[in-house]
Amino acid sequence: MNAVLDNGYTRAWSRIGQTTPKPKAILSISAHWFVSETGVTVATAPRTIHDFGGFPQELFQVQYPAPGNPALARRVQKLLAPIEVKLDNSWGLDHGTWSVLRHVYPAADIPVVQLSIDERKPASFHFEIGKKLASLREEGILVVGSGNLVHNLHAYAWGRHMPDPYDWAVRFEQDAKDMMVAGEYKPLIEYERLGPEALLSIPTPDHYLPMLYVVATRQQREIITFPIEGVDGGSISMLTVQVG
Repeated sequence: MNAVLDNGYTRAWSRIGQTTPKPKAILSISAHWFVSETGVTVATAPRTIHDFGGFPQELFQVQYPAPGNPALARRVQKLLAPIEVKLDNSWGLDHGTWSVLRHVYPAADIPVVQLSIDERKPASFHFEIGKKLASLREEGILVVGSGNLVHNLHAYAWGRHMPDPYDWAVRFEQDAKDMMVAGEYKPLIEYERLGPEALLSIPTPDHYLPMLYVVATRQQREIITFPIEGVDGGSISMLTVQVG
């Protein structure tokens, strides 16, 4: 619902677009394109995908008509070689991408390409892909990971008064932030060994892995900051991780 709401999170997303240099194009890694292959969208006019159900009609009416960028898709394919990357014409921009970008860049005038997350591969594979994509930043490409550091829908306060964040969510988020700032990526990659807080925070990897792509693009002496913080419904972290 943040896609159509005016609140602290969406206003903060808007500020990011207003205060950072406008990119030439965007490569988005969304938790919602979690499939059994590595693919990249190649359409010149990617469709807006409404990949959800049970929400108000106004959400299904949202369109984000950003253009695609086939040249960037092929550049990604080349950078990731010898990994096989499918040029995909069937997917588009799912809500992991457009629900955020429509606040950051409401004019939808920046080309957007999506990269899928291969569900068959371990976290280390995704981190290594992020490292291979790092050079895109020097070309004016914004690399975006859309997910949630903490994402436990079973513990979420659906339709109830918004509770304080669960202690385990707060502890894991703080530990993860400390590791990011320190450049200690191995524990983040091997998150399943971090204990019960991590397992509660990451019951499935789809929403966690986009963060690894982003931090993997970090270069020496670049800082990591957290321009947006907060936990929604007790168990969904709204943390934004910014590199550089």
